[in-house]
Amino acid sequence: MDDGSLIAGRGGDRSAGHSLGGDPPAGSACWSSRGSIRVLTVTDAWHPQVNGVVRTIEATNRELERAGHDCSVITPQEFSTVPCPGYREIRLSVLPYRKLAHRIDTYAPNVIHIATEGPLGQAARRYCLRHELPFTTAYHTRFPQYVRAMFGVREHWIYRFLRWFHAPAWRVLTPTAEVERELAAWDITHVARWTRGVDLDVFKPQGQESPLAAGLGRPRFLYVGRVSVEKNIDAFLNLDLPGGKIVAGVGPALDLLSRRFPDVRFVGVLSRHELAQLYSSVDAFVFPSLTDTFGLVMLEALACGTPVAAFPVQGPIDVVGGSDAAALDVELRRAALRALRIDRGRCRLYAERFSWRAATEQFLGHQRLIHTGSVDAALARTA
Repeated sequence: MDDGSLIAGRGGDRSAGHSLGGDPPAGSACWSSRGSIRVLTVTDAWHPQVNGVVRTIEATNRELERAGHDCSVITPQEFSTVPCPGYREIRLSVLPYRKLAHRIDTYAPNVIHIATEGPLGQAARRYCLRHELPFTTAYHTRFPQYVRAMFGVREHWIYRFLRWFHAPAWRVLTPTAEVERELAAWDITHVARWTRGVDLDVFKPQGQESPLAAGLGRPRFLYVGRVSVEKNIDAFLNLDLPGGKIVAGVGPALDLLSRRFPDVRFVGVLSRHELAQLYSSVDAFVFPSLTDTFGLVMLEALACGTPVAAFPVQGPIDVVGGSDAAALDVELRRAALRALRIDRGRCRLYAERFSWRAATEQFLGHQRLIHTGSVDAALARTA
Protein backbone atom coordinates (compact mmCIF):
# COMPACT_ATOMS: atom_id res chain seq x y z
CA MET A 1 0.00 0.00 0.00
CA ASP A 2 1.31 3.45 -0.81
CA ASP A 3 2.65 5.40 2.15
CA GLY A 4 0.86 8.56 1.11
CA SER A 5 3.98 10.61 0.37
CA LEU A 6 3.43 13.53 -1.96
CA ILE A 7 5.50 13.66 -5.13
CA ALA A 8 8.38 16.11 -4.98
CA GLY A 9 11.05 17.11 -7.42
CA ARG A 10 13.95 14.88 -8.46
CA GLY A 11 15.39 12.96 -5.56
CA GLY A 12 12.52 13.97 -3.26
CA ASP A 13 13.99 17.41 -2.50
CA ARG A 14 10.96 19.68 -2.47
CA SER A 15 13.13 22.76 -2.40
CA ALA A 16 14.81 21.78 -5.66
CA GLY A 17 11.72 22.27 -7.76
CA HIS A 18 7.98 22.86 -7.82
CA SER A 19 6.36 20.18 -5.64
CA LEU A 20 3.70 18.17 -7.40
CA GLY A 21 0.79 17.69 -5.02
CA GLY A 22 0.90 20.22 -2.21
CA ASP A 23 -1.55 20.43 0.65
CA PRO A 24 -5.03 19.28 -0.37
CA PRO A 25 -7.72 21.93 -0.74
CA ALA A 26 -9.81 22.64 2.33
CA GLY A 27 -12.40 19.95 2.94
CA SER A 28 -10.69 17.30 0.82
CA ALA A 29 -9.32 14.05 2.16
CA CYS A 30 -5.55 13.79 2.43
CA TRP A 31 -3.88 10.99 0.51
CA SER A 32 -1.99 9.87 3.59
CA SER A 33 -5.17 9.52 5.62
CA ARG A 34 -7.50 7.87 3.11
CA GLY A 35 -5.26 7.03 0.19
CA SER A 36 -7.05 9.44 -2.14
CA ILE A 37 -5.08 11.35 -4.77
CA ARG A 38 -5.63 14.16 -7.24
CA VAL A 39 -5.13 12.97 -10.80
CA LEU A 40 -4.65 15.46 -13.62
CA THR A 41 -5.01 14.25 -17.20
CA VAL A 42 -3.94 16.41 -20.14
CA THR A 43 -5.50 15.56 -23.49
CA ASP A 44 -5.73 17.07 -26.97
CA ALA A 45 -8.68 14.78 -27.72
CA TRP A 46 -11.99 15.81 -26.21
CA HIS A 47 -15.63 16.53 -26.98
CA PRO A 48 -17.20 16.87 -29.46
CA GLN A 49 -14.86 14.10 -30.62
CA VAL A 50 -16.17 10.61 -29.94
CA ASN A 51 -13.26 8.20 -29.87
CA GLY A 52 -11.40 5.72 -27.72
CA VAL A 53 -9.18 8.36 -26.10
CA VAL A 54 -12.15 10.40 -24.85
CA ARG A 55 -14.06 7.34 -23.68
CA THR A 56 -11.03 5.93 -21.88
CA ILE A 57 -10.38 9.16 -19.98
CA GLU A 58 -14.03 9.58 -19.03
CA ALA A 59 -14.44 5.97 -17.91
CA THR A 60 -11.19 6.01 -15.95
CA ASN A 61 -12.10 9.22 -14.16
CA ARG A 62 -15.57 7.88 -13.31
CA GLU A 63 -13.98 4.85 -11.67
CA LEU A 64 -11.36 6.94 -9.88
CA GLU A 65 -14.02 9.24 -8.46
CA ARG A 66 -16.13 6.29 -7.34
CA ALA A 67 -13.07 5.12 -5.41
CA GLY A 68 -12.76 8.49 -3.69
CA HIS A 69 -10.08 10.13 -5.81
CA ASP A 70 -10.24 13.63 -7.29
CA CYS A 71 -9.82 14.07 -11.06
CA SER A 72 -9.37 16.99 -13.40
CA VAL A 73 -8.86 17.12 -17.16
CA ILE A 74 -7.17 19.84 -19.21
CA THR A 75 -8.72 19.87 -22.69
CA PRO A 76 -8.72 22.08 -25.80
CA GLN A 77 -12.05 23.58 -24.67
CA GLU A 78 -10.09 25.83 -22.29
CA PHE A 79 -7.85 27.34 -25.00
CA SER A 80 -7.90 29.20 -28.26
CA THR A 81 -7.85 26.58 -31.00
CA VAL A 82 -7.58 26.09 -34.74
CA PRO A 83 -8.96 23.15 -36.72
CA CYS A 84 -6.58 20.32 -37.55
CA PRO A 85 -5.81 20.29 -41.30
CA GLY A 86 -7.92 17.62 -42.97
CA TYR A 87 -9.80 16.86 -39.75
CA ARG A 88 -11.73 19.98 -38.75
CA GLU A 89 -13.53 18.51 -35.73
CA ILE A 90 -10.15 18.07 -34.04
CA ARG A 91 -9.18 21.37 -32.44
CA LEU A 92 -5.49 22.16 -31.87
CA SER A 93 -4.67 24.48 -28.97
CA VAL A 94 -2.67 27.61 -29.82
CA LEU A 95 0.20 28.69 -27.51
CA PRO A 96 -1.26 26.91 -24.46
CA TYR A 97 1.77 26.79 -22.14
CA ARG A 98 1.17 29.73 -19.79
CA LYS A 99 -2.50 28.97 -19.22
CA LEU A 100 -1.80 25.25 -18.85
CA ALA A 101 0.97 25.94 -16.32
CA HIS A 102 -1.42 28.11 -14.30
CA ARG A 103 -4.04 25.34 -14.34
CA ILE A 104 -1.51 22.81 -13.06
CA ASP A 105 -0.26 25.18 -10.34
CA THR A 106 -3.83 25.91 -9.23
CA TYR A 107 -5.00 22.30 -9.17
CA ALA A 108 -1.78 21.02 -7.52
CA PRO A 109 -2.20 17.40 -8.63
CA ASN A 110 -0.49 14.44 -7.03
CA VAL A 111 0.10 12.86 -10.44
CA ILE A 112 0.08 14.06 -14.04
CA HIS A 113 -0.90 11.84 -16.94
CA ILE A 114 -0.39 13.07 -20.51
CA ALA A 115 -2.83 11.26 -22.78
CA THR A 116 -1.91 12.63 -26.21
CA GLU A 117 1.06 13.97 -28.16
CA GLY A 118 -0.54 17.16 -29.48
CA PRO A 119 0.01 20.82 -28.46
CA LEU A 120 -1.43 20.36 -24.95
CA GLY A 121 0.51 17.15 -24.44
CA GLN A 122 3.72 18.86 -25.50
CA ALA A 123 3.03 21.82 -23.21
CA ALA A 124 2.41 19.51 -20.25
CA ARG A 125 5.59 17.59 -21.07
CA ARG A 126 7.53 20.87 -21.09
CA TYR A 127 6.04 21.85 -17.73
CA CYS A 128 6.94 18.54 -16.10
CA LEU A 129 10.51 18.65 -17.40
CA ARG A 130 10.97 22.27 -16.38
CA HIS A 131 9.86 21.46 -12.82
CA GLU A 132 11.51 18.02 -12.73
CA LEU A 133 8.22 16.22 -12.15
CA PRO A 134 7.59 12.58 -13.04
CA PHE A 135 4.67 11.86 -15.36
CA THR A 136 3.13 9.09 -17.41
CA THR A 137 2.10 9.19 -21.05
CA ALA A 138 -0.16 6.90 -23.07
CA TYR A 139 -0.05 5.44 -26.54
CA HIS A 140 -3.73 5.38 -27.52
CA THR A 141 -3.45 5.77 -31.26
CA ARG A 142 -1.26 4.29 -33.98
CA PHE A 143 -0.34 7.82 -34.93
CA PRO A 144 2.27 6.97 -37.60
CA GLN A 145 -0.18 4.80 -39.53
CA TYR A 146 -2.93 7.44 -39.27
CA VAL A 147 -0.70 10.26 -40.50
CA ARG A 148 0.54 8.11 -43.37
CA ALA A 149 -3.04 7.24 -44.38
CA MET A 150 -4.25 10.83 -44.19
CA PHE A 151 -1.24 12.84 -45.38
CA GLY A 152 1.25 10.36 -46.84
CA VAL A 153 3.94 11.20 -44.27
CA ARG A 154 6.54 8.48 -43.82
CA GLU A 155 6.07 6.45 -40.66
CA HIS A 156 9.69 6.56 -39.51
CA TRP A 157 9.53 10.35 -39.25
CA ILE A 158 6.53 10.08 -36.91
CA TYR A 159 8.18 7.36 -34.85
CA ARG A 160 11.18 9.64 -34.33
CA PHE A 161 8.81 12.28 -32.97
CA LEU A 162 7.09 9.71 -30.72
CA ARG A 163 10.44 8.52 -29.37
CA TRP A 164 11.33 12.14 -28.52
CA PHE A 165 7.94 12.85 -26.96
CA HIS A 166 7.69 9.74 -24.75
CA ALA A 167 11.39 9.46 -23.80
CA PRO A 168 11.21 11.46 -20.52
CA ALA A 169 7.99 9.83 -19.31
CA TRP A 170 8.29 7.55 -16.31
CA ARG A 171 6.14 4.99 -18.14
CA VAL A 172 4.34 4.87 -21.48
CA LEU A 173 0.99 3.18 -20.79
CA THR A 174 -0.05 0.79 -23.57
CA PRO A 175 -3.19 -1.34 -23.99
CA THR A 176 -1.79 -4.60 -25.39
CA ALA A 177 1.34 -6.70 -25.77
CA GLU A 178 1.29 -6.15 -29.53
CA VAL A 179 1.46 -2.37 -29.06
CA GLU A 180 4.39 -2.86 -26.68
CA ARG A 181 6.23 -4.89 -29.31
CA GLU A 182 5.55 -2.25 -31.95
CA LEU A 183 6.95 0.51 -29.76
CA ALA A 184 9.95 -1.61 -28.74
CA ALA A 185 10.88 -1.93 -32.42
CA TRP A 186 11.36 1.86 -32.37
CA ASP A 187 13.29 1.86 -29.08
CA ILE A 188 10.38 2.90 -26.87
CA THR A 189 10.72 0.27 -24.17
CA HIS A 190 9.79 1.92 -20.84
CA VAL A 191 6.20 0.73 -21.15
CA ALA A 192 3.55 -0.59 -18.78
CA ARG A 193 0.20 -2.24 -19.43
CA TRP A 194 -3.03 -0.30 -19.13
CA THR A 195 -5.85 -2.31 -20.64
CA ARG A 196 -9.35 -1.11 -21.50
CA GLY A 197 -12.85 -1.98 -20.36
CA VAL A 198 -16.51 -1.59 -21.10
CA ASP A 199 -19.38 -0.16 -19.03
CA LEU A 200 -21.44 -3.32 -18.61
CA ASP A 201 -24.30 -1.40 -16.97
CA VAL A 202 -24.84 0.77 -20.04
CA PHE A 203 -23.78 -1.59 -22.80
CA LYS A 204 -26.04 -4.59 -22.41
CA PRO A 205 -28.72 -6.28 -24.54
CA GLN A 206 -31.71 -3.97 -24.98
CA GLY A 207 -35.25 -5.21 -25.31
CA GLN A 208 -36.50 -2.36 -27.48
CA GLU A 209 -35.34 -1.96 -31.05
CA SER A 210 -33.50 1.21 -31.96
CA PRO A 211 -35.55 3.55 -34.17
CA LEU A 212 -32.34 4.13 -36.12
CA ALA A 213 -32.52 0.55 -37.39
CA ALA A 214 -36.28 0.50 -38.02
CA GLY A 215 -37.27 -0.60 -41.52
CA LEU A 216 -33.81 -1.83 -42.41
CA GLY A 217 -33.66 -5.33 -43.85
CA ARG A 218 -32.01 -8.27 -42.12
CA PRO A 219 -29.28 -9.10 -41.48
CA ARG A 220 -28.07 -5.72 -40.25
CA PHE A 221 -24.37 -4.84 -40.17
CA LEU A 222 -23.03 -1.93 -38.12
CA TYR A 223 -19.85 0.16 -37.97
CA VAL A 224 -19.23 2.62 -35.11
CA GLY A 225 -16.33 5.06 -35.00
CA ARG A 226 -14.66 7.92 -36.79
CA VAL A 227 -15.69 8.24 -40.40
CA SER A 228 -12.25 8.85 -41.84
CA VAL A 229 -9.72 7.38 -44.24
CA GLU A 230 -7.53 5.72 -41.64
CA LYS A 231 -10.44 3.62 -40.36
CA ASN A 232 -10.63 1.71 -43.66
CA ILE A 233 -14.43 2.08 -43.76
CA ASP A 234 -14.50 1.52 -47.53
CA ALA A 235 -13.59 -2.10 -46.85
CA PHE A 236 -16.91 -2.47 -45.02
CA LEU A 237 -19.10 -0.30 -47.22
CA ASN A 238 -17.94 -2.00 -50.43
CA LEU A 239 -18.81 -5.49 -49.16
CA ASP A 240 -21.51 -7.37 -51.02
CA LEU A 241 -23.66 -8.34 -48.05
CA PRO A 242 -27.34 -9.20 -47.69
CA GLY A 243 -29.59 -6.93 -45.62
CA GLY A 244 -28.54 -3.43 -44.62
CA LYS A 245 -25.59 -1.43 -43.31
CA ILE A 246 -25.47 1.30 -40.66
CA VAL A 247 -22.64 3.71 -39.83
CA ALA A 248 -22.62 5.61 -36.52
CA GLY A 249 -20.09 8.41 -36.18
CA VAL A 250 -18.76 11.51 -37.88
CA GLY A 251 -15.52 12.49 -39.51
CA PRO A 252 -13.90 14.13 -42.53
CA ALA A 253 -15.02 11.38 -44.93
CA LEU A 254 -18.70 11.48 -43.93
CA ASP A 255 -20.01 13.67 -46.76
CA LEU A 256 -18.08 11.80 -49.42
CA LEU A 257 -19.08 8.34 -48.20
CA SER A 258 -22.74 9.25 -47.70
CA ARG A 259 -22.85 10.35 -51.34
CA ARG A 260 -20.99 7.27 -52.59
CA PHE A 261 -23.11 4.84 -50.60
CA PRO A 262 -26.69 6.15 -50.58
CA ASP A 263 -28.05 2.76 -49.47
CA VAL A 264 -26.08 2.89 -46.23
CA ARG A 265 -27.79 4.48 -43.23
CA PHE A 266 -25.52 7.12 -41.64
CA VAL A 267 -26.82 8.06 -38.19
CA GLY A 268 -24.17 10.43 -36.80
CA VAL A 269 -23.01 10.69 -33.20
CA LEU A 270 -25.10 8.94 -30.56
CA SER A 271 -25.30 8.97 -26.79
CA ARG A 272 -24.08 5.86 -24.99
CA HIS A 273 -27.64 4.70 -24.33
CA GLU A 274 -28.67 5.26 -27.98
CA LEU A 275 -25.57 3.38 -29.05
CA ALA A 276 -26.33 0.42 -26.77
CA GLN A 277 -29.80 0.21 -28.28
CA LEU A 278 -28.37 0.31 -31.80
CA TYR A 279 -25.74 -2.36 -31.04
CA SER A 280 -28.55 -4.57 -29.74
CA SER A 281 -30.62 -4.03 -32.88
CA VAL A 282 -28.07 -5.29 -35.41
CA ASP A 283 -26.86 -8.79 -36.25
CA ALA A 284 -23.11 -8.19 -36.57
CA PHE A 285 -20.62 -5.45 -35.81
CA VAL A 286 -18.01 -4.98 -38.55
CA PHE A 287 -14.65 -3.50 -37.54
CA PRO A 288 -12.63 -2.85 -40.72
CA SER A 289 -9.74 -0.90 -39.17
CA LEU A 290 -6.18 -2.06 -39.80
CA THR A 291 -4.55 0.50 -37.50
CA ASP A 292 -6.35 0.58 -34.13
CA THR A 293 -4.39 -0.20 -30.99
CA PHE A 294 -7.41 -1.69 -29.21
CA GLY A 295 -10.90 -0.93 -30.49
CA LEU A 296 -13.22 -0.21 -27.55
CA VAL A 297 -16.25 -0.36 -29.83
CA MET A 298 -15.73 -4.10 -30.24
CA LEU A 299 -16.21 -4.59 -26.50
CA GLU A 300 -19.29 -2.35 -26.51
CA ALA A 301 -20.86 -4.40 -29.30
CA LEU A 302 -20.07 -7.69 -27.57
CA ALA A 303 -21.48 -6.42 -24.27
CA CYS A 304 -24.77 -5.83 -26.11
CA GLY A 305 -24.68 -9.40 -27.44
CA THR A 306 -23.57 -8.48 -30.96
CA PRO A 307 -20.81 -10.60 -32.57
CA VAL A 308 -17.79 -8.94 -34.17
CA ALA A 309 -16.31 -9.38 -37.64
CA ALA A 310 -12.82 -8.02 -38.29
CA PHE A 311 -9.50 -8.53 -40.01
CA PRO A 312 -6.93 -10.64 -38.10
CA VAL A 313 -4.69 -7.67 -37.25
CA GLN A 314 -3.46 -5.81 -34.17
CA GLY A 315 -6.45 -4.66 -32.16
CA PRO A 316 -8.93 -7.41 -33.09
CA ILE A 317 -6.36 -10.14 -32.41
CA ASP A 318 -5.50 -8.62 -29.03
CA VAL A 319 -9.11 -8.02 -27.97
CA VAL A 320 -11.11 -10.91 -29.43
CA GLY A 321 -8.56 -13.23 -31.05
CA GLY A 322 -9.17 -16.88 -30.21
CA SER A 323 -12.57 -16.15 -28.68
CA ASP A 324 -15.91 -17.66 -29.68
CA ALA A 325 -17.47 -14.18 -29.87
CA ALA A 326 -15.85 -12.92 -33.07
CA ALA A 327 -14.98 -13.96 -36.60
CA LEU A 328 -11.58 -12.83 -37.89
CA ASP A 329 -10.68 -13.37 -41.51
CA VAL A 330 -8.50 -11.78 -44.20
CA GLU A 331 -11.71 -11.75 -46.27
CA LEU A 332 -13.91 -9.31 -44.36
CA ARG A 333 -17.09 -10.45 -46.15
CA ARG A 334 -16.46 -14.02 -45.04
CA ALA A 335 -15.89 -12.81 -41.46
CA ALA A 336 -19.14 -10.80 -41.51
CA LEU A 337 -21.20 -13.78 -42.70
CA ARG A 338 -19.55 -16.12 -40.18
CA ALA A 339 -20.32 -13.67 -37.38
CA LEU A 340 -24.03 -14.12 -38.07
CA ARG A 341 -23.78 -17.70 -36.80
CA ILE A 342 -22.27 -16.74 -33.42
CA ASP A 343 -24.52 -17.11 -30.38
CA ARG A 344 -25.27 -13.69 -28.86
CA GLY A 345 -25.09 -15.05 -25.32
CA ARG A 346 -21.44 -15.98 -25.86
CA CYS A 347 -20.70 -12.38 -26.86
CA ARG A 348 -22.05 -10.97 -23.61
CA LEU A 349 -20.18 -13.54 -21.54
CA TYR A 350 -16.93 -12.67 -23.27
CA ALA A 351 -17.41 -8.92 -22.72
CA GLU A 352 -17.98 -9.51 -19.01
CA ARG A 353 -14.29 -10.39 -18.70
CA PHE A 354 -13.46 -6.72 -19.22
CA SER A 355 -14.32 -4.05 -16.67
CA TRP A 356 -13.31 -0.42 -16.32
CA ARG A 357 -12.73 -0.97 -12.62
CA ALA A 358 -9.95 -3.49 -13.30
CA ALA A 359 -8.44 -1.25 -16.01
CA THR A 360 -8.54 1.76 -13.70
CA GLU A 361 -6.86 -0.17 -10.90
CA GLN A 362 -4.02 -0.83 -13.35
CA PHE A 363 -3.80 2.87 -14.17
CA LEU A 364 -3.83 3.91 -10.52
CA GLY A 365 -1.22 1.32 -9.63
CA HIS A 366 1.19 2.84 -12.15
CA GLN A 367 0.60 6.33 -10.76
CA ARG A 368 1.39 5.15 -7.24
CA LEU A 369 4.56 3.45 -8.41
CA ILE A 370 5.83 6.89 -9.38
CA HIS A 371 6.87 7.15 -5.72
CA THR A 372 9.53 4.47 -6.11
CA GLY A 373 13.16 5.03 -7.03
CA SER A 374 12.33 4.28 -10.66
CA VAL A 375 11.31 7.92 -11.07
CA ASP A 376 14.86 9.22 -10.98
CA ALA A 377 15.95 6.82 -13.73
CA ALA A 378 13.06 7.97 -15.91
CA LEU A 379 13.74 11.64 -15.34
CA ALA A 380 17.42 11.13 -16.13
CA ARG A 381 16.61 10.16 -19.71
CA THR A 382 17.14 13.06 -22.07
CA ALA A 383 14.45 14.03 -24.53
